[in-house]
Amino acid sequence: MLKKKIVLAYSGGLDTSVIVKWLQKKNFEVICFTADIGQGNEINIARNRAKSLDVKTIFIKNLKNEFIQNFIFPYLRSSSAYENFYLLGTAISRPLIAKELMKISYYTNSNHVAHGATGKGNDQIRFELGFKYFNPNIEIIAPWRIWELNSRNKLLNFCLKNNISINKKIKKYSIDKNIFHNSYEGGDLENLLFEADEHMWETTINNENSVDYPIYLSLTFRKGDLIKINNIYYSNEIMFLKLNKIGSIAGIGRIDIVENRYIGIKSRGCYESPAATIIMFARKELESIVLDKEIFNLKECIALKYSKLVYNGFWWSPERLLLQNFIDITQQYVNGIIKIRLFRGVINIVQRFSLNSLYDKNSSSFNEISKKLNQIDSNGFIKINSLRLTI
Repeated sequence: MLKKKIVLAYSGGLDTSVIVKWLQKKNFEVICFTADIGQGNEINIARNRAKSLDVKTIFIKNLKNEFIQNFIFPYLRSSSAYENFYLLGTAISRPLIAKELMKISYYTNSNHVAHGATGKGNDQIRFELGFKYFNPNIEIIAPWRIWELNSRNKLLNFCLKNNISINKKIKKYSIDKNIFHNSYEGGDLENLLFEADEHMWETTINNENSVDYPIYLSLTFRKGDLIKINNIYYSNEIMFLKLNKIGSIAGIGRIDIVENRYIGIKSRGCYESPAATIIMFARKELESIVLDKEIFNLKECIALKYSKLVYNGFWWSPERLLLQNFIDITQQYVNGIIKIRLFRGVINIVQRFSLNSLYDKNSSSFNEISKKLNQIDSNGFIKINSLRLTI
């Protein structure tokens, strides 16, 4: 019987490794695609594991620069976080992976694609909305929604029976890594009384063990994007790696949260995003001095909607693109230098500078007389605004 081709979004982890063998047993010719978006040595592990699973066609693409330029930076310009805390490191990677996977599907003449996301999570939606955006007729197989291996213990038993090697950490947690963040879910983390094991965290150092001296950074932005660290230009990749390292030793970027998944389930996730946390903090400080009050407030409202769209998988939706256009227009003013201090897990502002600054010392100072504002004019302002409270 002629085998049908299927392109699998392959991470090299437990779930997708089991899926390779499961699909092969279903008479599919599995084509593995791994996106290199900053997972480090996991890329080589994924390649070798795919080969060990008798996969004949393996695509590995270095997408780190595109990830930063076309997904991370546009997201950071929004100054948004899902439910106040989550910086969306996984959510912004899925649209890129979906886009590249669909290219491979086209080039290999495959009518089927697959992913390793569960039927309880967000990634199934993020992947499949992307697949459908680029090819409405694509056939999608989501094993977690249809197979009999419906628990992690059953997956582990399947691995033992089929000689699939996995590492100990994969047994304990579900881990997603890229240059933006690391995320950890499952295992002991499903118990809300369990304190995350210090050995779980792969990037950051806890506050108690972080460096015992403050680190000062000067960050230069142009049109909302970081372009220099301490007045030195770096490539996007090196810039992120450098800030990840600095933030990590200073105890920056760890969170342990319970979030509301799109389908309605609450889920606990642990995330570490040192560079993203530093950049987001500095960007917000810069926006506070360059954006007009009403634009600033409107952008805050938009950020809430934007974060939900991205979290829920609607990166390619017309409404997300529309909001992005508005956000990008505001960023023409976000130029300047922010100096910050990192110490024991805390970021403090030190200096703000921008040629586009709207801050006027004379208007705001208690010791200066403003030429633009006569304080007696506030009488009428207050009377008009209090009218509805006194009727």
